[in-house]
Amino acid sequence: MKLKKQVTVCGAAIFCVAVFSLYLMLDRVQHDPTRHQNGGNFPRSQISVLQNRIEQLEQLLEENHEIISHIKDSVLELTANAEGPPAMLPYYTVNGSWVVPPEPRPSFFSISPQDCQFALGGRGQKPELQMLTVSEELPFDNVDGGVWRQGFDISYDPHDWDAEDLQVFVVPHSHNDPGWIKTFDKYYTEQTQHILNSMVSKLQEDPRRRFLWAEVSFFAKWWDNINAQKRAAVRRLVGNGQLEIATGGWVMPDEANSHYFALIDQLIEGHQWLERNLGATPRSGWAVDPFGHSSTMPYLLRRANLTSMLIQRVHYAIKKHFAATHSLEFMWRQTWDSDSSTDIFCHMMPFYSYDVPHTCGPDPKICCQFDFKRLPGGRINCPWKVPPRAITEANVAERAALLLDQYRKKSRLFRSNVLLVPLGDDFRYDKPQEWDAQFFNYQRLFDFFNSRPNLHVQAQFGTLSDYFDALYKRTGVEPGARPPGFPVLSGDFFSYADREDHYWTGYYTSRPFYKSLDRVLEAHLRGAEVLYSLAAAHSRHSGLAGRYPLSDFTLLTEARRTLGLFQHHDAITGTAKEAVVVDYGVRLLRSLVNLKQVIIHAAHYLVLGDKETYHFDPEAPFLQVDDTRLSHDALPERTVIQLDSSPRFVVLFNPLEQERFSMVSLLVNSPRVRVLSEEGQPLAVQISAHWSSATEVVPDVYQVSVPVRLPALGLGVLQLQLGLDGHRTLPSSVRVYLHGRQLSVSRHEAFPLRVIDSGSSDFALSNRYMQVWFSGLTGLLKSIRRVDEEQEQQVDMEFLVYGTRTSKDKSGAYLFLPDGEAKRWLHTTSMFTRWSGFTICQGWRGCLWTYHPWWTSGTTSTRSWPCASIQTSTARVQPRRYLKKLPLQANFYPMPVMAYIQDAHKRLTLHTAQALGVSSLKDGQLEVILDRRLMQDDNRGLGQGLRDNKRTCNRFRLLLERRTVGSEVQDSHSTSYPSLLSHLTSMYLNTPALALPVARTQLPGPGLRSFHPLASSLPCDFHLLNLRTLQAEEDTLPSVEMALILHRKGFDCGLEAKNLGFNCTTSQGKVALGSLFHGLDVVFLQPTSLTLLYPLASPSNSTDVYLEPMEIATFRLRLG
Repeated sequence: MKLKKQVTVCGAAIFCVAVFSLYLMLDRVQHDPTRHQNGGNFPRSQISVLQNRIEQLEQLLEENHEIISHIKDSVLELTANAEGPPAMLPYYTVNGSWVVPPEPRPSFFSISPQDCQFALGGRGQKPELQMLTVSEELPFDNVDGGVWRQGFDISYDPHDWDAEDLQVFVVPHSHNDPGWIKTFDKYYTEQTQHILNSMVSKLQEDPRRRFLWAEVSFFAKWWDNINAQKRAAVRRLVGNGQLEIATGGWVMPDEANSHYFALIDQLIEGHQWLERNLGATPRSGWAVDPFGHSSTMPYLLRRANLTSMLIQRVHYAIKKHFAATHSLEFMWRQTWDSDSSTDIFCHMMPFYSYDVPHTCGPDPKICCQFDFKRLPGGRINCPWKVPPRAITEANVAERAALLLDQYRKKSRLFRSNVLLVPLGDDFRYDKPQEWDAQFFNYQRLFDFFNSRPNLHVQAQFGTLSDYFDALYKRTGVEPGARPPGFPVLSGDFFSYADREDHYWTGYYTSRPFYKSLDRVLEAHLRGAEVLYSLAAAHSRHSGLAGRYPLSDFTLLTEARRTLGLFQHHDAITGTAKEAVVVDYGVRLLRSLVNLKQVIIHAAHYLVLGDKETYHFDPEAPFLQVDDTRLSHDALPERTVIQLDSSPRFVVLFNPLEQERFSMVSLLVNSPRVRVLSEEGQPLAVQISAHWSSATEVVPDVYQVSVPVRLPALGLGVLQLQLGLDGHRTLPSSVRVYLHGRQLSVSRHEAFPLRVIDSGSSDFALSNRYMQVWFSGLTGLLKSIRRVDEEQEQQVDMEFLVYGTRTSKDKSGAYLFLPDGEAKRWLHTTSMFTRWSGFTICQGWRGCLWTYHPWWTSGTTSTRSWPCASIQTSTARVQPRRYLKKLPLQANFYPMPVMAYIQDAHKRLTLHTAQALGVSSLKDGQLEVILDRRLMQDDNRGLGQGLRDNKRTCNRFRLLLERRTVGSEVQDSHSTSYPSLLSHLTSMYLNTPALALPVARTQLPGPGLRSFHPLASSLPCDFHLLNLRTLQAEEDTLPSVEMALILHRKGFDCGLEAKNLGFNCTTSQGKVALGSLFHGLDVVFLQPTSLTLLYPLASPSNSTDVYLEPMEIATFRLRLG
């Protein structure tokens, strides 16, 4: 009764506040002077003015109605909980299943109406080139273009340059893959170190020479092995502009599968290294080899203060179209940008490849004759059977005329008279003879050009930034500004085809085991960064920095570089040799093990109530890790907590910046277990058997599942005791469907088990929000019905398989060349399915189940639900449309985070914890490629198929949302946004809570306290991307400063948000950082560029920050 009264009073108070808010809105309409035109002098009739006021009032009433609706839901939830069974005590439902009711405290959802305006779009001018529209309008034909086979004949008038000379920049470069055919270390030993050693000596021979480098991972390894004299020479070459480090990332990353956290992290690692060792700040981006280009990269480069960039691997039909319309250079703008603040100038290379035959002009037969590494007598030659000739006084005029013709033809594809000509290829310039051949012969050609004014050409060696600087100067704009007449483009460049129908869409899925391991390492790195930064700050604040293992910073640095290395476009893509993949896997596992050590060391310090008792002993760690892996290609094995007469404690780490209420599962050695909260209160738990297969139970191992609430970015504490609490312990019930197979099934007396030999009846799981039906034959999802809806939503799932072509060209690690549509996968043996049936209500509208098909397949897919568009997401969502004119494989796209299909009423989102390929080949279907096994190569240089498949655990979440009345899907929009619930679902999936048992040898007792680092959760449209401790001047030591990186997410308010089970408020983009950290003060705060190379403002006393939706912002931070 007391609780009922409290609920009534609370509801009445909320209603009064709502009414008062409405009164204030009405008052504002009447008295706000800004709502009158011309200061109250009515230029129109009084009726017109009254009509305007009525429209404004209607809008305010609608906003208020939404607020009252959410308040009503919260009050009803309070009332329902007050009238239900006692808090957290399990009870039986009518159908006999156990239910744990949600916590008595209600969830609330308070979204500022202003924050909903962003997703509605309509701001700013539309770009001239929207890639979604370009793809729909292009014929994608493949007409033979002559010498430029994928293009067209190019003509020019020799007098075109009479008014303004053609200015040519030849850019020597060497593209070094940090692993592909050879491992990273083998490439370095056999080739890369020789390239860089020769670079130092050869560039110093002539100040006119230039060289471009991109991969900092190789450069840093080389730097560690050269002497001080050579280092000083390198700094001079960088300082005088002879050597340029372009992009400056740890690698040249893949842009399809990499998560934006990893893209940013490898960029920061590279930029920080360059600033610390060379004093260099990259100005231009260079991406010649990623297999398609994401719109995320130009945004990140621009926010890192780069002004220009170059891309190469774009569909040949798009290149031809852009060349014909002089659109190969453009301002690349984000689809949501209304004020051009994200614009970056982009140069698209026009021809087939970045090698020398495809860079001087449209005719590769001629351009190859100017690759002087191919001079007769060398190891490589020209496929067109016409070799290069050394440049002499006797032939220079003839050779120069031949080359100038190519330069002039290429320049006709661009809008300025400044021409970029890259001169390099993979691992070029690894021998001094090549340096001499290229530089001597080209210098003779340049001298000939430059000494004859009648040719109207000036040619020289240059860097990428030399080219862009000259272009800006010629067009009369500041670096990074839009030259007059140049187009604006938005969108991305997926999917990529280099010729015919050879689409590079297979690598979206190739080697999914390592794509999944990449995300596991990424989640651990972020968690370790945050905990280490907080532990170091608190230890300094308490005067205990000398006791804390700050040396863990070296483990963090190694893990950053390992994750960065794996973002390379032949690593995470799954397109390296098998031995190289093993090398990557060993590196990933070593860093994962190290990060777990960083996490348990930091958690140990932070969870102690009395920090004076902290003692670091690496030989006897206070905490155990949550799981272990026996090898780089093994699935994790969870730690089993050994229970005895003494209580066991478990520390739980929540890596989210939001308070988290979720299910935590632990493995123990006894089915008789009680779980207590930090305060000693018993909690409701479920005990289950632990299965090694669909029919085999692991002896003496049991799973205990408990719903817990964890602080944002914090640590919680649980106590486990031997014993049984009959009121709060739920035994699971198990059903095994054998489908006619004669198999023995393990049984345990503690858990009811029902074996269904040959039944085919469908069955359902349900909670208070929904009922989900599964096929009795396959165990796969069939339909979903919300309790507040009468109609079921059919959501079928099936497994399919693709074959490859029988012709010469076949699928491989890169290419997807199917032999037709997918066929239903007909397994040779019947499936059998195990369901561990339980219904623990987690407080939100969801149903979580694990499905184990105890068989493997090649390529499989999931299909579901009627609608018409698909979106894929990295840091932002990119709308896609199925194009009938393109082959099946062309309609697959990368899915690094999520994909959704929608119609006017509902949206179905598939969240993924690993990057995979996805498509929507028919209305209402999502098709996901889960794995690929191929016995042959696809002739793209790898020389191997994909035969090293690993047992992989792919993890997904399926979210079905209903659109609110009045929120319509704008199918013509080039932007789309997930809901806040969808964002949070993705975060829950990708950053699971970690359970860290206290070692048995330790006696923590009451000394453990939950750790609450934040005074309050961040607004739920904010994501704390990282809290990254910076490096001090000493390479192995941490600085007292850290990088705080925040991301404000764009979201769609048009999807229903009721009874979500989590607390959510937004703040119109404002965050008070000064009061964010509990127990620590912000003593220094400075906004910087993304990678901290450029301060954006002076340090300020104000710690209030503001972010626009979709923006990522970095701050240099010191806590004390």
